[in-house]
Amino acid sequence: MSTTDAPKKPRETDDVPVPATLRKSLKNRHIQLIALGGAIGTGLFYGSSESIALAGPSILLAYLIGGFAIFMIVRALSEMSVEDPKAGAFSYYATRYWSKRAGFISGWNYWFNYILVSMVELAVVGSFVNYWFPAIPTWVSAAVFLVLITAANLLGVSKFGEFEFWFAIIKIVAVIAMIIGGLAVIIFALPTASGIKASFANWFTVGGGFFPNGLMGHTGNGWTGLLVALVVVMFSFGGTELIGITAGETEDPKITIPRATNDIIWRILVFYIGALGVIMAVVPWNTIDGKSSPFVQIFDSVGIHAAAGILNFVCLTAVMSVYNSGLYANSRMLYSLAKQGNAPAYLGKLNSKGVPVAGVLTSAVITAIAVVVVFVWPEFAFNYLMSIATIAGIINWTMIMFTEMKFRKVVEAGGAPEDSDLAGKSGQEALDAIHFKLPFAKVTPWVVLVFLALVVVLMCFSASYRIAVIAGVIWLAILFVAYQITQAKK
Repeated sequence: MSTTDAPKKPRETDDVPVPATLRKSLKNRHIQLIALGGAIGTGLFYGSSESIALAGPSILLAYLIGGFAIFMIVRALSEMSVEDPKAGAFSYYATRYWSKRAGFISGWNYWFNYILVSMVELAVVGSFVNYWFPAIPTWVSAAVFLVLITAANLLGVSKFGEFEFWFAIIKIVAVIAMIIGGLAVIIFALPTASGIKASFANWFTVGGGFFPNGLMGHTGNGWTGLLVALVVVMFSFGGTELIGITAGETEDPKITIPRATNDIIWRILVFYIGALGVIMAVVPWNTIDGKSSPFVQIFDSVGIHAAAGILNFVCLTAVMSVYNSGLYANSRMLYSLAKQGNAPAYLGKLNSKGVPVAGVLTSAVITAIAVVVVFVWPEFAFNYLMSIATIAGIINWTMIMFTEMKFRKVVEAGGAPEDSDLAGKSGQEALDAIHFKLPFAKVTPWVVLVFLALVVVLMCFSASYRIAVIAGVIWLAILFVAYQITQAKK
């Protein structure tokens, strides 16, 4: 995106009118669990087997590196959210502090990304239901959950918060139970199915040690190693930025948003590094082949043979959680885009409960159409549509970092929001007054951007991800053209 499109002077707040009519009903416990739930999904329960196969125990380093990058991205977003809490988050900030074009691309990219993610989650929900009720057609399950979650989103933001709270609790309990069970096997030297004594020493002694495939190498099956696994790891963190979307409906964003953001680090340490570290201490990493979840394997090692059924229930709630969050984020994004003038005006209307009903229903209908596409043309949906969803995350994170730098320039020039503590300040005084600063803000955005560029380069080494890079270029071109067309009609 050209930086010449950036405003030459601080943009006035009236350029991006967002009336304060959304309900500030999300409490601290809601935000904490929404943020946590966003980082724990089927990608951890099932997708972790792919990353372990690529890097072995060194996958723990990949999660640490990727987790640090995600933490800085959310810190950048939270810096803006605390000072200027608005619905639509990064799309609103991109519009106000960068340009209307940037807001258009950021908002519609994120909306479409979550439509596609929701599409996949709803498409697979039937497989989890069929575990218990094989006679129910998968499309019926998808339809039922779509209607239920849509209805829940129409009840108000506090109800959404409650749903996410309990969905997250289920996932958290499952992971903690697995960690405790695994530690019990290690501490009490209980026998395991593999016959290999459970020990953290297995990270270094089984299947080639801690770096069995090195940083990067090529085998007959393609590229492997720590760097290649980094691509898989990064996309498992998708959804963590949902913290920023909730800022406009949070009771006390100056307290809640920083607390939820800073807790991301321990969540990653416990729920990714801790969980996978215990798994690879109990179950030899080279026996984790993806045929079943590594979580099922460790539950089996503990002697809980109903593990598959338990995990099936957890994954079902995880799928519902993703769609619930996706529908919430998309309805608020459409609301914000409408207020920016980047979407039809009807999407900016609220009902008596402060819910953007049109945004909820429009997103639900489009998701339903996308789900139909999955059932009719599954190969097209998963090969091409999901490629866009894959790269859309990178685009979103990249724009957050650029927008944070623009935000600081506007604040330094004296253009902070009028209702912010920064109002009336300029220069270094204004920058020093930022409530929740991005650490090393002059350097951090560039470090993160270089890292994201590296991830894109690494994607090109994988046949399944290479198509995502190509799709990303085409997708950005479509968004640029779409913006020009919408502006030409005005």
